[in-house]
Amino acid sequence: MKIRPLGDRVLVEPIEEKEQTVGGIIIPDSAKEKPMQGKVIAVGKKLDKDGNEVKFDVKAGDTVLLPKYGGTEVKVDDKKLQLVREEDLLGVIEK
Repeated sequence: MKIRPLGDRVLVEPIEEKEQTVGGIIIPDSAKEKPMQGKVIAVGKKLDKDGNEVKFDVKAGDTVLLPKYGGTEVKVDDKKLQLVREEDLLGVIEK
């Protein structure tokens, strides 16, 4: 199944951090923090007040910094994805 975000929304696949245990302590999933990075899967179509298309600052394939809380979590083909407004993204990680 494919999803195309509407408006100024961006579809992001969160990048899970590797779990490291110190001293044999296992942290339950409910206590883990949400990932703060993600890979852009798709972008919507932004229009200005005159109906002209406006270019996004991010594109598919970019790695972005996500807000800790925000966006809408969706599940597609057993993958957890997030729909986030472009203005809520914190930055692009350049390699």
